[in-house]
Amino acid sequence: QVQLVESGGGLVQPGGSLRLSCAASGFTLDYYAIGWFRQAPGKEREGVSCISSSDGSTYYADSVKGRFTISRDNAKNTVYLQMNSLIPEDTAVYYCAADGEIPTVQAMCIMSFLPGSWGQGTQVTVSS
Repeated sequence: QVQLVESGGGLVQPGGSLRLSCAASGFTLDYYAIGWFRQAPGKEREGVSCISSSDGSTYYADSVKGRFTISRDNAKNTVYLQMNSLIPEDTAVYYCAADGEIPTVQAMCIMSFLPGSWGQGTQVTVSS
């Protein structure tokens, strides 16, 4: 059974940091592109950052460039999203998603291509 489980969310003050984890079970992440997406209340889901399976190429939404870093540890079958300099606008439910065949990481992140497997999400709240 293919499963993605996010963890690491929580409440953090503006300027703080969090590291989200996306752990896979039932399949090997090595061969899958992984994306992090978020959805704030009343807003559409948006892509945050994506990483390819092959060459490790990455894509970041403009709103998080320079603050967020995506990485993967294939030995642990886990992908991470390091989030620094958090701002209230980063408050959302964060989801990870995976797919074995994507056109490009950009296509995955701008959601012109929807990945096939999704986690249940983890809440991130940035507030003082």
